[in-house]
Amino acid sequence: METTQFPLIISVDDHTVEPATVWQDRLPRKYLDEGPRIVRAPVKEMTFLGGRFRPVMGEPGSTDGPLGDWWVYGDLRRPLTRLDTAVGYDREEVKLEVITYEQMRPGSYDVTARLADMDVNHVQSAVCFPTFPRFCGQTFSEAADRDLALLCVRAYNDWMMEEWCGREAQGRLIPLPLIPLWDAGLAAAEVRRNAARGARAVAFSEIPPHLGLPSIHGDDWDPFLAACDETGTVVAMHIGSSSRMPSTSADAPPAVGSTITFANCCFSMVDWLMSGKFERFPNLKVMYAEGQIGWIPYILERADVVWEENRGWGGVADKVTRPPSETFAGHVFGCFFDDAFGLKSLDSIGVGNVLYETDYPHSDSTWPKSREVGVAQMGHLPADVVERIVRGNAIDLLGLTPDGLWKAAT
Repeated sequence: METTQFPLIISVDDHTVEPATVWQDRLPRKYLDEGPRIVRAPVKEMTFLGGRFRPVMGEPGSTDGPLGDWWVYGDLRRPLTRLDTAVGYDREEVKLEVITYEQMRPGSYDVTARLADMDVNHVQSAVCFPTFPRFCGQTFSEAADRDLALLCVRAYNDWMMEEWCGREAQGRLIPLPLIPLWDAGLAAAEVRRNAARGARAVAFSEIPPHLGLPSIHGDDWDPFLAACDETGTVVAMHIGSSSRMPSTSADAPPAVGSTITFANCCFSMVDWLMSGKFERFPNLKVMYAEGQIGWIPYILERADVVWEENRGWGGVADKVTRPPSETFAGHVFGCFFDDAFGLKSLDSIGVGNVLYETDYPHSDSTWPKSREVGVAQMGHLPADVVERIVRGNAIDLLGLTPDGLWKAAT
């Protein structure tokens, strides 16, 4: 396949760095001093070991250390870092360091600049996961004041639907709302509120118990799942959305976790396939952002063996009525940006279960060469298969127009 023939990309995993005023513009006045806000301050200490990110903020106004912009919310102090927005920098320049908004590429937070960077990268449309709320909004589920947290979730979703994905985005940015994770009934209401505005995906945790939340094996999440089933809302799970990146020890360097980032997706997919939820909610679909796809065939093979051979004691015979690999085909979608091995295994995964992404503006992003990377990995595939992977499957899954754009409900 020639580079000029490669289809326009629909990326199902990009990211937004929220502008500093998202919550200050939308929260009631009485919460402005408590809600999320940006403070410029130095960093005293910052580590990322064993899959844990630990920053310590210095005194605002002090110059005792590198200055950065920090989100302040309750007891939380979370800096913007170069890992949040690394595009435009050489790999060796991408380090764990605090930054300010002025030090990041404007496309990270500005709609017009984002569209321009998408044009450079041959990207037509993109789903964007959050940064400060973390990948499924767990920042708010950990907050002490749940009334304020709910307002923060709704404020983020209003910003996402009305501004980030608003008229200026021309249908090229696809909304991904959050839910109040601590209450499945409230979550269901938020799914329906945003589905009525045209949203067809919602962020969720890959492994909720890591957040102190119920697993999907019980009935706790059923109101939320029923809302997704009824509205055709896809449950989108990003690596790290359980606030615990895979690692092996407390002192393991980030390279260990970065190599095995798919692991939580693997565990999560087995959870879902063995939960019986797809039988109970037949329209339910889930997707794994940045999980890659090369690991999927063996897990499906093993899950089928366990389902068949361990029926007497496996604990799922009464609720999982088909081989897990058959259930996978209609309900689970893997997302990748750089997985040549996985593409060699398409027959075992299913062409219809694979989605493409660019991960802008993170350090793993293939920007500005996502088309060239795609050609190098998929050039050997038939043109119709490439079309499905790069855009067709996303159009169908996310309810986009035939031209690949998102349209708000009227």
